Amino acid sequence: MNVEYFIAKKLFSSKKKNNSFTKPIINIAIIAVAISIAVMLISIIVMKGFKKDISSKVVGFGSHILVTNFSNNNSYESEALNASLELKNSLKKIKGIESVNAFATKAAIIKTKQEIHGVILKGVSHNYDWSFFNDNLIDGEPIKLDLNSKSSDVLISEEISNRLKLNVSDKLIMYFMQEPTRVRKFNVKGVYSTAMVDFDELYVLGDIKHIQSLNSWTENQVGGFELSISDFSQLDQITNEVYEAIPYNLNAQSIKEKVPQIFDWLDLQDMNVIVILILMFIVAVINMITALLILILEKTKLIGILKAMGATNWSIRKIFVYLAVHLTIRGLIIGNSISLLLVFLQLKFSIISLDPQTYYMSTVPVYFDFSQIFILNISAIIICYFILIIPSMIISRISPVKAIRFQ
Repeated sequence: MNVEYFIAKKLFSSKKKNNSFTKPIINIAIIAVAISIAVMLISIIVMKGFKKDISSKVVGFGSHILVTNFSNNNSYESEALNASLELKNSLKKIKGIESVNAFATKAAIIKTKQEIHGVILKGVSHNYDWSFFNDNLIDGEPIKLDLNSKSSDVLISEEISNRLKLNVSDKLIMYFMQEPTRVRKFNVKGVYSTAMVDFDELYVLGDIKHIQSLNSWTENQVGGFELSISDFSQLDQITNEVYEAIPYNLNAQSIKEKVPQIFDWLDLQDMNVIVILILMFIVAVINMITALLILILEKTKLIGILKAMGATNWSIRKIFVYLAVHLTIRGLIIGNSISLLLVFLQLKFSIISLDPQTYYMSTVPVYFDFSQIFILNISAIIICYFILIIPSMIISRISPVKAIRFQ
């Protein structure tokens, strides 16, 4: 039988109240650990949700990797790229790439009776993956493109729809500023909303054949290729591999390089979470150390009796370390329960809302990464165990005779 653990368990479950501060001290320590772990877990879950949600939205508009002509043209006007079968096959062979889709973009102006609005027509091919826009479709239906015919259907955003008073099945006229100016009439097939206002107010999705026709391109000429990958963590590595595989006159650019301001902002949020984790760990540890020292002081007489009975300093220290670990685990259980409950409520009922223009989403996102939750809890137990060994060393300085007489 583990005597030290038995004594620690008795101290933890003690209900004696006469002149004893044990129970309140234990409760305060448990609450401190519970609040700290709850704040840490919520910070991680919310930050993961932010990164996943925003990354998926940005990737939805521009894919993971873009292959375009190597030029200094920073406008939205695509330059022609020959979409040879050899180039497509070489890109598909790169490990980690899931799909290769042709695209082209062209600046335009939409004019209605009340308003005019500048947009980017993004032309895509018949095998384009519409899953992102289907998930964010709020009205109408997805566009169906055919390999052999040109479709005049387009998807517009809710931002554009509200600003120009356009609804599903309405006709819209686009003016393309080139020599000579070209005009095209389109049909609004659906309306999407991603809460990414900077993107929503800009992009209209349609058939790439319109851009090929406007630019006098052949059917094998496109603006570039969008590459989707299976593992976002391998983005930089795969981008380098793509760059090495394509001809010298083409450029491979990751979505991080395309919109660095968004991903820099997400990295900054990571730093904020790290600061929160460190501060919460410090708060929890300080509370546990304080509680342990007070418990040792209160149980000085018990320590003296155990020493008089032949117990070693290490054996007595283990009693209080076991007690501290027990308190930590109890606090972790309560903290985990509180945080998971709050996260579940947010996931189901979207209790906390956000300003889409600032945060690119209308509600606080959450994402469960159980591996990180597990690692955080195990780390908390291990760190507390080793740190709490230090204050327990005060036991070795306690004299048995003085301790027994201590009141």
